[in-house]
Amino acid sequence: MASGSGTKNLDFRRKWDKDEYEKLAEKRLTEEREKKDGKPAQPVKRDLLRHRDYKVDLESKLGKTTVITKTTPQSGMGGYYCNVCDCVVKDSINFLDHINGKKHQRNLGMSMRVEHSTLDQVKKCFEENKKMAEKQKDYDLEERMKELCEEEEKAKAYKKEKQREKKQHAEEDLIFEEDDKIAAVMGFSGFGSTKKNH
Repeated sequence: MASGSGTKNLDFRRKWDKDEYEKLAEKRLTEEREKKDGKPAQPVKRDLLRHRDYKVDLESKLGKTTVITKTTPQSGMGGYYCNVCDCVVKDSINFLDHINGKKHQRNLGMSMRVEHSTLDQVKKCFEENKKMAEKQKDYDLEERMKELCEEEEKAKAYKKEKQREKKQHAEEDLIFEEDDKIAAVMGFSGFGSTKKNH
């Protein structure tokens, strides 16, 4: 039977004091920081992201077969090996993703932040690109003319070779036709079987 006069506290769940636990967590963090050399730990200062000064080698092992055993080092395993992170990636797309990713850049000592360019740097870059384009146009025009002349010479040589082959085939066909006529005059049509058809 239920007691109607006295109401008990039916809230049996435990209540957590969030403020108290936040204070305890902060206290623990400060104690850990002070244990390290008696100073609070300084955040790591990383360099800004910069261009790669080397070409990524994706094609050196292309089409080659290697034997992989249990004792093969990780760098010799199938796939692309990253010596900075000491990991193997199975295909080129994932390898490029890894190289450009946060973990790899962190291991190189760089953050994912890019240096902001100034107006002078942008103008200088445009001038350099313009000079390179002008040089390339001059070079390309002369180089292209040489290539076209070489291609024309090759095409002419190929045509002449084809004509010579046609002439040789025509001469050989004439020789065979003359041999057939001579054989017919002599009374035999070839060197086939001796059996006569009735």
